[in-house]
Amino acid sequence: MSTNIRSVVTLVAIGTLCWLIAGVIALAINADAKIIWTCVFGASLGATGIRYSIRRARRSGI
Repeated sequence: MSTNIRSVVTLVAIGTLCWLIAGVIALAINADAKIIWTCVFGASLGATGIRYSIRRARRSGI
């Protein structure tokens, strides 16, 4: 992977990690279900973004 795609994947991974941490905190403080589901979907979209970025870089030859 080139440095450009690595920086993109790193940025998306940091965002995904933040959603996971927020989800754990929301579960710990017994937050509203809407907040917990927001964290779940944020983390899952982040994981999808990581996979998409890597696959796109491989296909385009970046």
